[in-house]
Amino acid sequence: MAEKRYLLTPGPTPVPPEVLAELARPVIHHRERDFRDIYERCLLRLRDVYRTRNDVLMYTTSGTGAFESAVANLTSPGDRQLVLSAGNFGERWAAMVKAFGADLVHLRLDWGETPDADDLRAALSDTDGVRVVYLTHSETSTGVVADVQALAAVAREAGAVVVVDAVSSLGAVPLETDAWGIDVVVSGSQKALMCPPGIAFASVSAAALEAASRAASPRYVMDWERTRKAQAKLDAPFTPAVSIVRALNVSLGLLLEEGLEAAFDRHARLGRACREGAKAMGLELFSPDEERSAVVTAIRPPDGVDATHIVEGLRERFGITIANGQGELKGKIFRIGHIGWFDVFDITTALAAVELVLTDAGAEIERGVAVTRALEAWAEHTPV
Repeated sequence: MAEKRYLLTPGPTPVPPEVLAELARPVIHHRERDFRDIYERCLLRLRDVYRTRNDVLMYTTSGTGAFESAVANLTSPGDRQLVLSAGNFGERWAAMVKAFGADLVHLRLDWGETPDADDLRAALSDTDGVRVVYLTHSETSTGVVADVQALAAVAREAGAVVVVDAVSSLGAVPLETDAWGIDVVVSGSQKALMCPPGIAFASVSAAALEAASRAASPRYVMDWERTRKAQAKLDAPFTPAVSIVRALNVSLGLLLEEGLEAAFDRHARLGRACREGAKAMGLELFSPDEERSAVVTAIRPPDGVDATHIVEGLRERFGITIANGQGELKGKIFRIGHIGWFDVFDITTALAAVELVLTDAGAEIERGVAVTRALEAWAEHTPV
């Protein structure tokens, strides 16, 4: 019998059968009417999910490509730009800003620390002329979801263009692009949007477009204005990932049919169930034990157990893929994702397998305690 596989990482994430079925349909040309209709609907749905009236520009790339579009379009060599980082993806912003020749002001926090608006305010007051501030909404490497509303307000007060990485948060936790005054939000198809990897997006405000018109860094494929003009005609400047766009249109339809508020509530309850199950095993959380930790739960292994052993044990014994720590946290934490097409039984499957692997490694854990507590936590928060 073929082995059953479980994908429980914070990205890529499981894809609903309706979306997979759309991928199996014949490829169509990107300039025929049928695709233009799908493309238009998809772009409009993206605006709804982003909660913006601004253009949402689409690129055939990973989420990192959307990162690069932001830096390339907003940077002239020597520009002073600030990156607030507290994990791997904040570090990615910093590396990219340096690669494009900006004068980097790096507000670097410890991995796993939750960014505070006062820290950003102090850094900006100590540094003149910061033109762009880069923030990370959901730091997938640590499980921390930052208060980007408060952080963006501080950056705006300093007169900076505000750019936010929402690759893993869009569609999973509340994000109000326009209401929170965020100029650029980048994201991708393969996380809470329940679609395979291959498409990334950048919502771009009028202020960001105006800043981009003055920026001197070279760009071609990722040029915002070229993409914006093409999309205004329901075209793309270069061949898009036609089949993935069709699949994304279906997945966005499923998300909006569920309703964004219902999706946010579901993700919050999944996060609670995962955290409570882990704590019931006597494990220490690395990610914060708070409501907005709804994207991924990061957990410390017991003393003497390498997280790599847990990750490998789940994959080899049970066909379950979770995520190791990244960078300096590799082997020190393991991460269970719960964004996108997940329900509570995905969480209990992961927790039950972790119990078995840890018990076999010598940990003293009461069998079934994690699953029981996770289900209780889920039921306690079921809407009436």
